[in-house]
Amino acid sequence: MPGPILKASKLVKHYGHIKAVDDVSFTVNKGDIYGFLGPNGSGKSTTIRMLLSLISPNSGSIELFGKPLTSNRNWVLSRIGALIERPDFYNYLSAYKNLTLLAQYSGIQLSEKEIMGKLELVGLAERAHSKVRTYSQGMKQRLGLAQTLLHDPELIILDEPVNGLDPQGINDIRKLILSLNQEFGKTIIISSHILREMEMIANRMVVINKGKVVVEGDVRSLISHGQQKLVISTTDNRKALAVLNKHFPDLEITENRIGELQTIAAASLVPEINKLLVNEHIDVKQLHLLNSLEDYFLHIT
Repeated sequence: MPGPILKASKLVKHYGHIKAVDDVSFTVNKGDIYGFLGPNGSGKSTTIRMLLSLISPNSGSIELFGKPLTSNRNWVLSRIGALIERPDFYNYLSAYKNLTLLAQYSGIQLSEKEIMGKLELVGLAERAHSKVRTYSQGMKQRLGLAQTLLHDPELIILDEPVNGLDPQGINDIRKLILSLNQEFGKTIIISSHILREMEMIANRMVVINKGKVVVEGDVRSLISHGQQKLVISTTDNRKALAVLNKHFPDLEITENRIGELQTIAAASLVPEINKLLVNEHIDVKQLHLLNSLEDYFLHIT
């Protein structure tokens, strides 16, 4: 099994009396697409800025590629590509010229063929010489990813890479991220609030809330473990609710806007609930576990 490429241990960052990050620890393994999830204000952006040495933690440690970030900053950052928020380019220049200048500013020697190769990789080769001001937001995001690839990094960190994109733009970025991971072996950390996207592409994740880690682990295992949202629809929901409240007093059962009963319950209870309703001569139209990252995220936060 691939070893860790990043270890964050007991990170703390406070601003005055406010703790933005409070004892956060997680590990990213080589080859992961790692989801970094949390509600707005949870400490995600602060943590990412610490990983990139843009701000320093008050306490805790960060190890990248097996070495401490604090004493190996330049060496570590030379192996990381990052796209934080929306990319910014010279709109009056072409994509090709932007990447040429950015490579020069970074001290990277790239040939015309190599720069065109980066644009080809993100699907912009045909528009390489178009001015960036003619680009859609999705195209600018892809150009931002091309920028992160100029020095062929081992680790890519993306902060809300599909924010503000239309469905086609989201689909394009998703395919590109999967390609970078599966075909080119890049380890990728993605901070995002679009949970459906994370469910589709991430293999591991950490969820933080109010500056603290809530859970970390394999995405599939986490969303299929423990309690999940259960939706129940019957021919007589009123009677069903009375029966369920009597036999399962610990379950908080409510009726949603479309007339279905819903609760949070362990998957192991589903057969028992179904049997109980049938024995009470209540016809069950639907008994469905909502097994998704969004349901799990909302439940644990």
